[in-house]
Amino acid sequence: MQAPTQITPSGLADYLDVITRAVFQSGMSWRVVEAKWGGFREAFAGFDPAAVAAFDDDDVERLVADPSIIRNRRKIEATVANAQALIALEDQPGGFTGWLRGRGDFEATVAALRGEFRFLGDMGAYYVLYVVGEKVPAHDEWMKTHPQYQQR
Repeated sequence: MQAPTQITPSGLADYLDVITRAVFQSGMSWRVVEAKWGGFREAFAGFDPAAVAAFDDDDVERLVADPSIIRNRRKIEATVANAQALIALEDQPGGFTGWLRGRGDFEATVAALRGEFRFLGDMGAYYVLYVVGEKVPAHDEWMKTHPQYQQR
């Protein structure tokens, strides 16, 4: 399988896009998520964190009924909560990027991401860090220490 494309985030929307993709890929085929990603981008206001953070119960209901995305209520609610968390971290000294890079080593950063963002596990955190260009261990080496993610 080919490695995901890396990006240089230009703002919080890029981070929310990558985090949301990791959330929705959890337990799903990446091909299914990829095929619907245009619908996600539209449904989640271009991943503008302020807009998504302001989504209310009516917005969640609208998204649960939207066939252009994966209609998993828990993951939709997690995306709204994750937008709120991203904004809260951006408001700290150094912003979100400072928070992300100030966690210490890779494992501490993964633990911090898992603690701050809903529906984001070890694999999702690895994915996020890799895609946004943060330092991660080699995938093969990381997989050896996380056998639960090995394909069967």
